[in-house]
Amino acid sequence: MTEKNVILIGMPGAGKSTVGVVLAKKLGYSFTDSDLVIQEQTGRLLYQLIEAYGEEGFLEIENKINATLVLSGHVIATGGSVVYGEEAMEHLSEIGCVVYLKLSYKELTERLGDLHKRGVVLKEGYTLEDLYRERVPLYEKWADITITCDGRNIRDIVEEISEKYLKESWQQ
Repeated sequence: MTEKNVILIGMPGAGKSTVGVVLAKKLGYSFTDSDLVIQEQTGRLLYQLIEAYGEEGFLEIENKINATLVLSGHVIATGGSVVYGEEAMEHLSEIGCVVYLKLSYKELTERLGDLHKRGVVLKEGYTLEDLYRERVPLYEKWADITITCDGRNIRDIVEEISEKYLKESWQQ
């Protein structure tokens, strides 16, 4: 039997990578950051890809790479824009349990630093609030489990994810 994966989705700054590492340790899984996979496969940082190929070009690269991940028994932290890629999200849904780390807009603005350096895909003329309102319905659409993260520590978030994941027996 192949172990399923836990796929973390959510806005930049929601804690996908941080929570992912701790969750992987707790479950005895490996950890993969799909943004790092993109950087490794392209040889460029995310913001360099956005500068070179534009928003649409970056999203195509992200979609293709995420749609071809072949992993088992991993916690996968995805980039915040992964939900724009239909192929990627269908694939990720097939190979694991998709967990949305939900963060309020207020808490998100307190956590985020330089969006450009983070490699955040932001359409011209868009504000962070526009991006938030556009993405939240997509995160909700793809989520098998939603975890509210506002004002919570990593340990509590990891505990809730692992309880819900194991309870739903996604690992089979």
